[in-house]
Amino acid sequence: MISKDLNVAMLPLRIEWNKKEANLALLEETIATVHPLTDLLILPETFSTGFPVGMEKDEVRELAERNTGSTIELLKRLAGKYKMAICGSFIADTGGSLYNRLFFIEPSGEEYFSDKRHLFTMAGEDKIFSRGYKRMSVRYRGWNISMVACYDIRFPAWCRNRNNEYDLLIAVANWPKVRINAWETLLKARAIENEAYVCGVNCSGIDAKDFEYDGSSDAIDFKGKSIAVKIEGTSILYATLSRERLDKFRDKFPAWRDADDYKLLDI
Repeated sequence: MISKDLNVAMLPLRIEWNKKEANLALLEETIATVHPLTDLLILPETFSTGFPVGMEKDEVRELAERNTGSTIELLKRLAGKYKMAICGSFIADTGGSLYNRLFFIEPSGEEYFSDKRHLFTMAGEDKIFSRGYKRMSVRYRGWNISMVACYDIRFPAWCRNRNNEYDLLIAVANWPKVRINAWETLLKARAIENEAYVCGVNCSGIDAKDFEYDGSSDAIDFKGKSIAVKIEGTSILYATLSRERLDKFRDKFPAWRDADDYKLLDI
């Protein structure tokens, strides 16, 4: 039996750096305008605070929350109210360690978490956060979904789709405009090599170091083609992911069967 298509909305939120309440309020305002048939809303990396640029660890800790904090509670309420799953990342504190933590919240309240693996050393992310060791894996409305955060998308071994374990790879980011060509190219590469849909959602705004983020976001199909559409007058992008088209392509061109079998040694 063929599973239903998945309707995805991508929100390149304009982040106000380090102003959590303002960002949460903006999300609550904006989500009310998202198409009601949306199955999944994707937010950028660290959507509620922005990526911590030029900050000391103790300063970042003040922005961090537990999985039971007000940010996740708001997301669970919004997911239930609008009957759509919501995913992205936030700054988390677990046992005194800080993480750039991915979340996937279903309308039922079911929640999934994993932590960013590849920490962006050029910006000192490794001095603030601890790395993750398990890639996100979710089964939602007949789709197998995996998630990575920003810098992770540069590393194909981490994103590798072994034996079609996922149908959709989501990448959330704070990816500056100056390197946006790399972001757009990597999204296409990950889709083509893994024979899967890829949705990449970037933020917009200007960070504390005056780097600009232009919100470049897209949905890429398994052939590397952009399928996202934007409704005039809004910043939200939409895409319908076809289960039937994906399955037919994997049957017709089963490159996944010839992929090298391996596993990462520290997992």
